[in-house]
Amino acid sequence: MLELAILGFLCDTPLHGYELRKRLTALIGHVRPVPESTLYPAIKRLEKAGLLARETRPGATAAPRQVLTLTGAGRTVLRDRLASPERADITDENRWFVLLAFLRHLPEPSAQAEVLRRRLVFLEEPASFFYDGDRPLRAEELEDPFRRGVLTIARATGEAELRWLRTTLESLDGHL
Repeated sequence: MLELAILGFLCDTPLHGYELRKRLTALIGHVRPVPESTLYPAIKRLEKAGLLARETRPGATAAPRQVLTLTGAGRTVLRDRLASPERADITDENRWFVLLAFLRHLPEPSAQAEVLRRRLVFLEEPASFFYDGDRPLRAEELEDPFRRGVLTIARATGEAELRWLRTTLESLDGHL
C-alpha cells in the first residue's frame, strides 16, 4: 500500500521527501501513521529497484533539496500494479482507496473499468460482519444497538459506493 502510494504520488509530480510524507499522511495516515522509519526505507528500496530517481534541486529560500521523480520503469510498475491488483487491494477498504486514488494513471478506460468491475463483484456478494452459522446477519436482525450501527453504517457506505461504481462504469463503457 505504501509503495503503491509513493509511486502514485510521484507519477503526479516530482516531490521532495517532506512533501511526499505530507501527501501520504493525508491519504493513508488516518489508517496507519507514516513514520520516517517506514517511509525512507521504502523510498530507498524503490530507488534501488530503479523505480525512483533522486536529484538535487535548489531550494526556494533554503538549502538545496533532494527531489524524487518516477522513472519510466516506475511508471510501468505503477501501471501494472493498478491494472492487476491483488485480491486484498480490491477487498480491503483502505487498500482499495489507495488503488482508487491513482487509478487514473491507467490510460485505458477499459483497464480502469476492469478494476472497478472486480470491486463491484466483491461488493455484490452477500456479506456481513456478523453471522448466524454461515448466514450473514442484517442490521434489522440484531438487538445490540452498536452492532446494528456497524451494519447500518456499512450498508449506507456500500450502497453509496455501488451507485458510484455503476455510474462510473457506465461512463467508462461509453468511452469504449
